[in-house]
Amino acid sequence: MNGIISHFRGSFRRKKGNHLIVVVPGMDTREKAKTLIGKKASWTTPGKEKKVISGKISSAHGNKGAVRIVFEKGLPGQSLGEEVKIE
Repeated sequence: MNGIISHFRGSFRRKKGNHLIVVVPGMDTREKAKTLIGKKASWTTPGKEKKVISGKISSAHGNKGAVRIVFEKGLPGQSLGEEVKIE
């Protein structure tokens, strides 16, 4: 299952680099999104040298089925709009 990185968690001035909001196709309610809590997620860096940054789904975000993923370390801004693999 794949999700698309929507944005970083944070306010206008403060961003949390390792907390990301991810939209998962097929999840359109908060209750469906809660079924994913605890699953692992991973993002692979583009380029020649592939690195995998993994994380865990921690909670649902909003009422439209988005989830919040906490990664081991922060992701770069270029990751916005990219796919995340959910296992």
